[in-house]
Amino acid sequence: MTESSTYDVIIAGGGTAGCVLAGRLAAADPLLSILVIEAGPTTRDDPLHTQPARYLYHLRPESHTVKFNVGRESASLGGRAPTVPCGQCLGGGSSVNFAMYTRAAASDYDDWATVYGNKGWGSADLLPLLRKCETYQINKDDVKPTHGYSGPLKVSYGGYYTEVGQEFLNVAAQYDKTRGLTDDVNNLFECNKYGRWQKWIDEKTGTRSDVPHNYIYPQSSNTNLHIVTGYHVKRLILEGDVAVGVEYTANGRFHPDAGAGVLMATARRLVVLSAGAFGSPAILERSGVGSSAVLSKLGIEQVVDLPGVGENYQDHQLLLVPYLAADSMHTLDGIIEGNAGLIDDWTRQWKENGTGLLATNGLESGIKIRPNRHDLDVIGEEFRQRWLSYYAPAPDKPVLWIATLSLLTGDRPNKIGGKYFSVGWFLQHPTSIGYVHITSADDVEAPADFHPGYLDSPEDMALHKWGYKRTREYARRLPSYRGEVKARHPAFSPSSQAAIEERDGPFPILTPDIEYSADDDRTLEDYIRKAVATAWHSLGTCAMKKREDKGVVDSRLNVYGVKNLKVADLSICPGNVAANTYSTAVLIGEKAAVIVAQDLGISLNDAGPIGRLARL
Repeated sequence: MTESSTYDVIIAGGGTAGCVLAGRLAAADPLLSILVIEAGPTTRDDPLHTQPARYLYHLRPESHTVKFNVGRESASLGGRAPTVPCGQCLGGGSSVNFAMYTRAAASDYDDWATVYGNKGWGSADLLPLLRKCETYQINKDDVKPTHGYSGPLKVSYGGYYTEVGQEFLNVAAQYDKTRGLTDDVNNLFECNKYGRWQKWIDEKTGTRSDVPHNYIYPQSSNTNLHIVTGYHVKRLILEGDVAVGVEYTANGRFHPDAGAGVLMATARRLVVLSAGAFGSPAILERSGVGSSAVLSKLGIEQVVDLPGVGENYQDHQLLLVPYLAADSMHTLDGIIEGNAGLIDDWTRQWKENGTGLLATNGLESGIKIRPNRHDLDVIGEEFRQRWLSYYAPAPDKPVLWIATLSLLTGDRPNKIGGKYFSVGWFLQHPTSIGYVHITSADDVEAPADFHPGYLDSPEDMALHKWGYKRTREYARRLPSYRGEVKARHPAFSPSSQAAIEERDGPFPILTPDIEYSADDDRTLEDYIRKAVATAWHSLGTCAMKKREDKGVVDSRLNVYGVKNLKVADLSICPGNVAANTYSTAVLIGEKAAVIVAQDLGISLNDAGPIGRLARL
C-alpha cells in the first residue's frame, strides 16, 4: 500500500455492514474501485471463526479479534466499571459472535420510519432485504413469506441438537400452557411463543454464516476490491465541507514494525464510515465533527456542530445464569476448556459431514417473552408505565429474550470436565441510555470516555429481577438439572426458600414457584448489579434522526453538514431492536448498498450471485 492512493469508494471499517456494502457494490460493478480498511486481522478459513462452537475463544482477555471497551465506574453497578467487547477483525461481530439468528420485531423498524421520520426504513421496506441476504434451510417444503431462500447467508438449526434445548421446550409446554409453541421464533410479526432457535450456520457444511466468507472472500479475483487489515482509520480528510478521503495508521498488534506514520487514501466519489458504534463516532470526533463540549477540551477545531455524535448509546443488558448439569449431557464445556482430544474427535465429524458439537452454538431453544397480567404484578410498579406506553400498543414487541445455552460462560470453576447449562435473558429495549466519546485528538488507541448506562433506569432492574425468577423456574424443572452453580447465583440466606442447592435431579413440573422475600429481593438486586453485562449489541451513537433531535445522519445515511460522507453500521440505529444485532447489521449493509448504488448510478439488479472474487 502506497502512502497515498485513490479509489472510487472508501469504507472505513470492515465489520458486518461494511463488508456487506463492499461485497454488494463490487459484485454489481467490478470496475468500481473500493478500499475497505479494517483495524483487525483477516479471518479466512480459520476454524476458530468457521467452527460455530469456538466463539468464546474470541472473548479471552488476550483475544486479538475483539476490542475491549471499558466503561466508567457506575453507581448503578455498585461502583463497577463494565467492559464491552466489540468485533475487531474482518467481518466484525459476524466473525466472532454466538451465531444466533434473531430478527427484530417489525414494529421496531416501523418506529424507525414513523417515530424518527426515516422514510424507507419501515418493516415493509426492509423485508425484501431481510429475505435477500439469507438462504433459510429449515423445512424447505414449508416456504415462509418472511424468509429468503437464495441469499448468501445460510440459516439452519445447526449440526447438533443438545439435550438441554429439547428439555426446555418439553418443560415449557407443561409449565407454561398459556403461550404455546411455534416453528419460527423469528418471523418478525409475532412473539411470546416457545420454539427451537435458528442459527447462522450452514446445515450442509456446519460452518458459521459470517459476512466475509459469503460477501468478500468469494470475490478475491476482483482486483478492484481492496481489503486492508490491521489499520486504524484516524480521521477524515476534509476539503471545506466535503469528505475526500481518510488518514489511517497501522495497528501495532498486527504491524509492529510499521511505525506511527500516517497513510492517506482519497476517494473520488464517496467515503463511508462503517467502524461500528465505538469506531464511527470516534472518527467523526477526531475529524472535528461533533459536540463543541467534547472537541474543545481536546483542542480539536470544530468543523461541524453535531452534538449527537457519540450519544444515544444502547445495548441489551444480559445475564447468563449457570446450572449444574447431568454428566450424561452433551455440552460445549469441553470445547471451551480446550480439551484437545474432544476437539479432535468432533473436528473429524465436522469435516466429514458438517455435524456434531462444533457445528452448533449450544443455544437451542427459547422465547421472546411478553409478561401477562400476573407477570406484570410480579415485575412491579416500576415497569407499569413503560409497559402501558411502549409495549402494550405493540403486541409484536417482546420484553425479554430467554433461552438455554449448553455451557457455562465466564469464570469457570477449578473442576475440569464438569457439565453445565445456562438459562439466560436480556432486555429487548432497555430504558437506560449511555454515551461514548474520544479522550485524545490523535491516539486512536486511547480509552474512550464510555458510559453504557446499565441499570440507570429503575424499569431495567425490575425486568432483570423477573428474568432471574422466571428463568430459574424453567431451569430447576429440566431433567438434566443438578442444582445451581453457587458462586454465580445470588447469596440468598440458607434459611430462604430461594436458597441455592445441589440436587440429584429436577423438581417436579407442578412444584410451586419459589416465593422471594423482601430480603431475597434485595440480595437479588445486589447480584444483578454485580453480574449484569453487555450482550455485545452496541448501537445508536450516530443516530439516524432529525438533526435537531441530536441526529447524526439522515435517512439516506448522509452525515449532516458534510458532503460525500455516509455512515453505515449499527451506530445509525435511532432506537433499539428486539434482537441480537447481527441481522440488523446485515440489513443496514444491504440497505446502504441500495442507497449508495442509487447515488452512484449502479444497478444492483444486475449483480447476480456474489461469486467473483479481492486482494487481501
